[in-house]
Amino acid sequence: MKNYDVIIIGGGASGMMTSIFCARDGLKTLVLEHNEKLGKKLFITGKGRCNLTNASEIETHLNNIVTNSKFMYSSLNAFTPIDTINFFNELGLKTKVERGNRVFPLSDKSSDVIKSLTNAMERYGVEVELNTEVLSVTKNNDEFNILCLENKIYTAKSVVVATGGVSYSGTGASSIGYEIAKSFNHNVVETKSALCPILVEENVEKLNGLSLRNVNATIKVGGKKYEEFGEMMFTYNSITGPIALTLSSKINKFDLTNVAFSIDLKPALSREKLEEKFARESKEFAKKDVKTYLISLMPAKLTDIFMQKARLTNKKVAEITKIERNNLINTLKQFDFKIKSLDNINVSIVTSGGVDTKEISSKTCESKLVKNLYFIGEVLDVDALTGGFNLQIAWSTAYACASALKG
Repeated sequence: MKNYDVIIIGGGASGMMTSIFCARDGLKTLVLEHNEKLGKKLFITGKGRCNLTNASEIETHLNNIVTNSKFMYSSLNAFTPIDTINFFNELGLKTKVERGNRVFPLSDKSSDVIKSLTNAMERYGVEVELNTEVLSVTKNNDEFNILCLENKIYTAKSVVVATGGVSYSGTGASSIGYEIAKSFNHNVVETKSALCPILVEENVEKLNGLSLRNVNATIKVGGKKYEEFGEMMFTYNSITGPIALTLSSKINKFDLTNVAFSIDLKPALSREKLEEKFARESKEFAKKDVKTYLISLMPAKLTDIFMQKARLTNKKVAEITKIERNNLINTLKQFDFKIKSLDNINVSIVTSGGVDTKEISSKTCESKLVKNLYFIGEVLDVDALTGGFNLQIAWSTAYACASALKG
C-alpha cells in the first residue's frame, strides 16, 4: 500500500490539470481513473476539436455561468482564460481564437490537448492508475483511505474529487463523486440535464435534420422570459442546436408542463411590416397556392406543419380571408411547439447540479466539512453555457485546489 501527498479521483480535464500543478510543486501525486485512458470526455468536447476556453473578460465568463456564478469569482480571477491559453502554449500546444472568442488548438484536434496534458503529467512524475474503479473514501485521523475494486487500497493526506458529472454516459460518467460527497455528509443538489435537446410533444419526425437560422426563440416559464437569437435544428423528436441548448440550461430547474418553445421565424420584421409585406406579395402570388407562397417565406419542409398550426388550407393566395391572414402572420411571429421535457441527462453536454457549493470554499475548493478533501470541476453544482466556459471552470478550480494543496 503506497502513501501519497495527493490522490486525485478522476482523470478528466480538472483532474489532469490539478495533478500537473501538484507534481510540479513537489507533491507525490496519484490519479485514479476508472476508464482505460485519460481525458475520455475531453476527447469529444467541441465536436472533437476541444474548445479550451473563451478569450474574453472574466465578467463575460461569469455572465455565461448559469448556476452559482458567484462561487467562481475567486478562482476565475486567480487563473484566468489568458492563464489557460498561456499554460497550454507553454506545454507546446499552439492555439487559435475563433468566432465568439472561442479558443481551440491550432490543429483542431482534442487529442493534442490530451497529449499535452499527459506529457506534462509524465514529465513531472504524476503516477496514474487506469481501469481503477473507486468504491469508497474514508478518513482515519489525518489520512484518507481509498478503496477500489479488487480490494486495492490507496492512502493520502489529501483527496481531490474530480469525477465530473453524469452526462455523456458513453464516456464512462458515473455518480461516484456524489456518493463520496454524501459519505462525508455533503449535500448534493439534484442533477439535471443542461445544454441538451428539448423534446417536444408534436410529431416532428418529418422535420428531422432541418436547420433554421437567424430565428428568435422564446420560452416563458416561472414568471420569466428566456430568449435567444441564432440557429436551431429539429431532430425526429426534439429541438436542438445552439439556441435550444442554451435555453435548456436556463429552464432546467422549472416544471415544464404546458410550456411552449416559441419561434419567431421573422424576427427582423414587426407584425406591421409583415402586414405590409403580405399586402404587396399577395398580388404577386394571387393565383398561386398558399403552400407555394409559404415556400418563399420558409424552408419547404416546414410548410405542412406551419399550415396546420396556422389553420390554413392550400387555397389560392387571393382567397385568403382576413382571419387566415392574421393567423399566418401571428404564426410567423409565434410558431409554438409544446415542450415535453428536456432530453435525457446521458445526452446532455454538461450536468447541472452536484456538490453543493455552499459547503465548498470558493477560494480553494476545499470542503468546509472535511479538511483536505477537495471537489473540483463538473462534480460541483456549477454549469455554464457553450463557448469554452465549462472547461475554464475545470481549469480554474483545478488551479485553486492545487494552489491550496501547495500550501
